[in-house]
Amino acid sequence: MKILGISAFYHDSAAALIDSGQIVAAAQEERFSRKKHDKRFPIHSIGFVLDYAGLNIGDIDAIVYFENPRLKFKRLLSSYTAYAPKGKQSFIDAMNEWSGGKLFVEKIIRKKLGYKGKITNVLHHESHAASAFFPSPFESAAFITADGVGEWQTTSFGTGKKNNLEVLGSINFPHSLGLLYSAVTQFLGFKVNSGEYKIMGLAPYGSPKYSDLILRELIDLKDDGSFKLNIEYFDFIVGDGMINTKWETLFGRSRREPESLLTQDDMDLAASIQDVIDISMLKLARHVKKVTGEKNLCMAGGVALNCVANGKIEKEGLFENIWIQPAAGDSGGAIGSALFYWYQTLGNSRQIDPLTDSMNGAYLGPEYSSQEIKAFLNGFGIPHDYVENPMEIAAKFLSDGKVVGWFQGRMEFGPRALGSRSILGDPRSPQMQKNMNLKIKFRESFRPFAPSVLEERVSEWFDLKSLSPYMLIVADVLEKHRIKTDLDGENLFGIDKLNLTRSSIPAVTHVDHSSRIQTVSRKTNPKFWSLLNEFNKITSVPILVNTSFNVRGEPIVCTPEDAYNCFLKTKIDYLFIENYMIKNSSSLPKPAIYNEENNLELD
Repeated sequence: MKILGISAFYHDSAAALIDSGQIVAAAQEERFSRKKHDKRFPIHSIGFVLDYAGLNIGDIDAIVYFENPRLKFKRLLSSYTAYAPKGKQSFIDAMNEWSGGKLFVEKIIRKKLGYKGKITNVLHHESHAASAFFPSPFESAAFITADGVGEWQTTSFGTGKKNNLEVLGSINFPHSLGLLYSAVTQFLGFKVNSGEYKIMGLAPYGSPKYSDLILRELIDLKDDGSFKLNIEYFDFIVGDGMINTKWETLFGRSRREPESLLTQDDMDLAASIQDVIDISMLKLARHVKKVTGEKNLCMAGGVALNCVANGKIEKEGLFENIWIQPAAGDSGGAIGSALFYWYQTLGNSRQIDPLTDSMNGAYLGPEYSSQEIKAFLNGFGIPHDYVENPMEIAAKFLSDGKVVGWFQGRMEFGPRALGSRSILGDPRSPQMQKNMNLKIKFRESFRPFAPSVLEERVSEWFDLKSLSPYMLIVADVLEKHRIKTDLDGENLFGIDKLNLTRSSIPAVTHVDHSSRIQTVSRKTNPKFWSLLNEFNKITSVPILVNTSFNVRGEPIVCTPEDAYNCFLKTKIDYLFIENYMIKNSSSLPKPAIYNEENNLELD
């Protein structure tokens, strides 16, 4: 039975194809449209997953949408009615948007796809829970889902056993950890639904001096992880923004203007909200462990992308194993909704491999043949070399301090580049982090880079007890690899701390000695594993800097054309597209599709 899962209209629209419980293909719409966080109907993603499987829309047995639009609409009506006449214009705008399409998802699906078969939906947090548990390698596990808001739920927990999910507790709108974190994101001048990563990266530069204030005034957090927000400080219920002017009174400062210089107080506030999220998620995880008694934990929802909080849960050792959905945000709802329908609704049995999950390493997107790549390169007269062993050659370049664009195999599903659409560098270089941020990614210099490490060597370098294949857990660099800094250096302001070499792998060591780790498996990504292994042979370091193959404001590259265009805009030294190698030079031709303008909007 072939099931098409769809998430759309909110953040990172996506489509996924499930065949008899197996995940065949999945991709976000932004990768094809080239519009960051594209929330439109995922027509291109649907086209891809069908083409990949060699299917037409008539071959699909059921289409499942990732939430209940009518229930969500009722929540909006209820919220606006409760606060009327406040938010009148926002109410009018919302009603226009919903009457124009969001409320009639089934009608849109039939019109866009010409589909005449079964269409249904599942609840938003059911999609999250299903995406967390059903692809996991566990027969039984606890689950936690947390995000901004679905229909009503913002947080849920429960258990998964074989082919069945049971919700044991939940928290409803307007009380939301995701919305609280987004509120601070907006107060600090970053864009909601994309700038949250920046808050997480900025936090280690500050001190959590506002944590007690936040816990006293903004959120009432109980020992069991339940909480309530103080709604007097928030505008998101009926307004277009997240916060009101009471925040300026509370923190004794103005809201930061976008693109303005960051202050130590900005960093302290980032550290404080991250501390509150850490505390909140730990309390919730302890309660879930106590209630369920499960040894395994699965997580999904936008808050599950907060790898710092995930690292705190992992380090505490509450659960023997933790598995986090790589596309934990709304895009993963496309997979979750289809799996929920297959297992929970239809009652099909679930086959589990305890040694690996069923996400195929998140390599679920498009791939390109040698013939397709060669046709592109020759068609535009792009100078290139065909190399038999790109891993060996790229490893040598990387060990010499070069930056490499790495385009291999199927594109990743989710927000992280996992060695298929990646920009790579030498972690030993003290200048690599700053140079890659400013000269290649065109983004803020404070943002950290992640290490990709051979999974069998991770314990030699990081304080990590479990594997982290999807770059969703933060752990510390081991003491033996750290370099003691001048005590005066600890008094440096904010991002000046970047200039201090804190370990033998400084390019992936944050100022608090932490790293957002990807463990690389020989089974799921043999080419990337081989590249790391070749680099290790040369340097005795089984680690590479790994960042997504894109520049600020653009989605991760999807096609060879996307990769080449991005390559031209940057100071990447070499581009490897499968076995084809291109050296960067000013004389490289620009394809007709090349866009000279580099969008530098905050991503």
